Amino acid sequence: MAGKRETADFWFDPICPWAWITSRWMLEVEKVRPVETRWHVMSLAVLNAGRDLPEDYKKSMETAWGPVRIAIAAAQRAEQAGEDPSPVLGRLYTELGTRFHHEKKPRERATYEEALEAAGLPRDLADAADVTDHDDALRKSHTEGMDQVGYEVGTPVISVAGSAFFGPVLSPIPRGEDAGKLWDGVRLVAGTDGFFELKRSRTRGPVFD
Repeated sequence: MAGKRETADFWFDPICPWAWITSRWMLEVEKVRPVETRWHVMSLAVLNAGRDLPEDYKKSMETAWGPVRIAIAAAQRAEQAGEDPSPVLGRLYTELGTRFHHEKKPRERATYEEALEAAGLPRDLADAADVTDHDDALRKSHTEGMDQVGYEVGTPVISVAGSAFFGPVLSPIPRGEDAGKLWDGVRLVAGTDGFFELKRSRTRGPVFD
């Protein structure tokens, strides 16, 4: 679309199915509204550190570090090369998310290397999954997103035109003008002074198609 595009900053954790759906909605929004999504990393593992969690979710958090560490490592390498890290993160997120949510592949090195190669990135970035070298940068990126909305929510976080919000939580993915209309509505309520929450119970699980 012609003209200046509005920037929407989007914080994601690649393992979250709900953030994945919202991210694909944002790609639909970009087709019908003058919006550009800029990608940033948050971490469910960081968010839930020290919390009393159900055993199955605790085990999930143990394998949640790898993908976000790799994402931050990829962003840092892009910055060191003088590149904009957002497109790099966007490509990597698409490849990781496709494998995690559509193909149900495990969070392990083979999956990470496959995603990195498909995103046009070096396979050796997978080394970051098992080390803490990038954790300070990960926590910094995480905090930049979460400080805008509070720590009682998760991912996704979207910040646009000075207004930040958690969500929207969607299933399935709105397409075409339906995506645009939802964006208009979300922008309207998020930009209303004093507006905090609009919520109902989920009646379906994640639908990725």
